[in-house]
Amino acid sequence: MGMKNMKKMAVAKFEDFHAAASTCSPSRASLLTGRLGLRNGVTHNFAVNSVAGLPLNETTLAEVLKQANYSTAIIGKWHLGHHGYYHPNFRGFDYYFGIPYSNDMGCTDDPGYNVPPCLPCPRDSDIQSCRRNTCTTGVAVPLLENQMIIEQPVNLSSLAERYAEKAIQFIQKARESLHPFFLYFAPAHMHVPLQYNSRFANTSKRGPYGDSLRELDHVIGQILEAVNTDFHKNTLVWFAGTYALDIFSTLISLANASLPPNRRYDSLDITEVLFGQSDYGHQALFHPNSGAAGRFGNLQTIRLKQYKAFYLTGGARACKGKEGPEQQHDPPLIFNLLNDTAEFLPLDPATPEYRAVLPQIKVTLNNVLLDISTDNISLADYSHDPSVIPCCQPKHVVCRCQDKA
Repeated sequence: MGMKNMKKMAVAKFEDFHAAASTCSPSRASLLTGRLGLRNGVTHNFAVNSVAGLPLNETTLAEVLKQANYSTAIIGKWHLGHHGYYHPNFRGFDYYFGIPYSNDMGCTDDPGYNVPPCLPCPRDSDIQSCRRNTCTTGVAVPLLENQMIIEQPVNLSSLAERYAEKAIQFIQKARESLHPFFLYFAPAHMHVPLQYNSRFANTSKRGPYGDSLRELDHVIGQILEAVNTDFHKNTLVWFAGTYALDIFSTLISLANASLPPNRRYDSLDITEVLFGQSDYGHQALFHPNSGAAGRFGNLQTIRLKQYKAFYLTGGARACKGKEGPEQQHDPPLIFNLLNDTAEFLPLDPATPEYRAVLPQIKVTLNNVLLDISTDNISLADYSHDPSVIPCCQPKHVVCRCQDKA
């Protein structure tokens, strides 16, 4: 994010970084609103045929910054609604270039490395062959520029390079216009199917994952070079492998903007932490159910200081894996992460350590649930309609456009 007046800031490194959810839509919704899913309404992923997305009464980070005279762009994956006013161009972003949902939510001609493997999108002539081989006949993943589909199916092997080009163009345009800017860059890496430009093939000892990671590193380097050339004195680059809640409040503070009123936030302003003036952050973190056991959005896992408590455990059905048995835990399983980072051995409920921390965990969890119950919350519409599936040629089996073959 390029800012008008940026104080000198040391590079901050966080080794204990947390996402707001374990799946795509809820984590991105929390990043852009500073609120957990039970507040903003987004508790699980939206589908290709979802009619809605992030509730329209929720205010995004881009909307706040746009009101503060920032140029705003999202380049990459959105996954918060693509139909009508849920599209990013109506959620505060001046410019959008990317895919509307995950790169595995439809077929492509270069499906990359995945488990199980996926065959390329069928063409009109090989539908029957495709069906015999059980590959997908669903709609292809589209690539959008603003509200127009410019390619379908998207070419994943060239996508990262195109993202970098668009990001650099946006940064350069912001320099020329003398506007501060906010760029939300959300590449497909490292989501499966793993795909990358052929020049990165076999460049890593870690196979397709390592090759894909090398391309991501290269793309980030290109963007950083553009920033260093044009805005090295007044730009904050926040690189996160997860979507942490605190980005919202911190960027709004740095932009001298105001939080949207009449609602409460789970996001903290950690500006002083970034500037090395404090090491105080969240005392408690909450991990919503967003694809495994339990009801979507529920808070049944809590981190309090070095302790992590589970009131519910179970398998990850959202990841197409095996479902483990869903188990309620009362009293909860509690792990001390200082000496058990793998969460291998829960504390014995009979020990003084367990008895001392359990009341604190209960109070903390009850307090946040009470706070949410009295907050101005939103409810997302998760209904489906086949007519809203992005499709540039509705009569074609996978909606091909700009097909150069």
